[in-house]
Amino acid sequence: MPDLSSRQVSQLPPLQAIRVFEAVARHLSFTKAAEELAMTQAAVSYQIKVLEERIGAPLFLRRPRQIALTEAGQRLAPAVSEAFAILGQAYAAARGGADGLLCVTTVLTFASNWLAHHLGSFQIAHPSHAVRLETSSRLTDFAREDVDLAIRSGGGKWPGLEAHKLLDADFTPMLSPKLAASIGGIKEPADLLRLPILDPGDIWWTQWFETAGVHAHDLAKRPGSSMGAQAYEANAAIAGHGVAILTRALFKAELADGRLIQPFDLVGDDGHAYWLVYPEARRNVPKIRAFRDWLLAEIAC
Repeated sequence: MPDLSSRQVSQLPPLQAIRVFEAVARHLSFTKAAEELAMTQAAVSYQIKVLEERIGAPLFLRRPRQIALTEAGQRLAPAVSEAFAILGQAYAAARGGADGLLCVTTVLTFASNWLAHHLGSFQIAHPSHAVRLETSSRLTDFAREDVDLAIRSGGGKWPGLEAHKLLDADFTPMLSPKLAASIGGIKEPADLLRLPILDPGDIWWTQWFETAGVHAHDLAKRPGSSMGAQAYEANAAIAGHGVAILTRALFKAELADGRLIQPFDLVGDDGHAYWLVYPEARRNVPKIRAFRDWLLAEIAC
């Protein structure tokens, strides 16, 4: 790595301006960059102006309703993104080597209905690794966030990330036995439409009913709550408030003890799954390797 002289360092523009440029270049939007950085749009514009004055050339072409990188901006953007990625990886490696803390982020339902029930065995097998579990539905930016691994739902292809498939994110209706009995039982898929549907705007409902050969085109017009997580919808279903559409692998206990029933074997599948992901460059970090190997073995049991 080349050494930077004090003169070269002094010639660098303010870090804040570089940080703002990276965000604007990535989003191609001053508004979205401002939201991400918790700044006003005016402050973002000011930092870009500072950087353009230091460079002596415009970095963005301002057009109605959109912006684009100029030739100078196109030259600068990849190098800035790479620099932030290197800084993020170096920080993560230094932090990981210092205290062995393992930060795992995942969606709420996977955390509460699967990971929380199994994590104790990892702690027993690896007592030197303290685990911090965070729940979030948004994508993780490993270059900027203090996160080692993420468990996310999707198609499994994220540039720069190693991905290991954990569970299929299939879906099927579930409800409480008491609610089913309230209409004399569920005998055919159309019977579900006689009951309250939890989150009727969920695309899974449309796909499942289409597969079942049931016309439910007005389902999304029904009044209903969007709870944002399967765990919440399952709790509402157990309480008898409606029918939820859920992933089987995450509700085995509730099905086994009869709190929920799955009235039909028909299962929808949009090709998504739950994946363990982390930066390719960190695949051999000991704590990441330990968690990966444990999780894949635990899932296979």
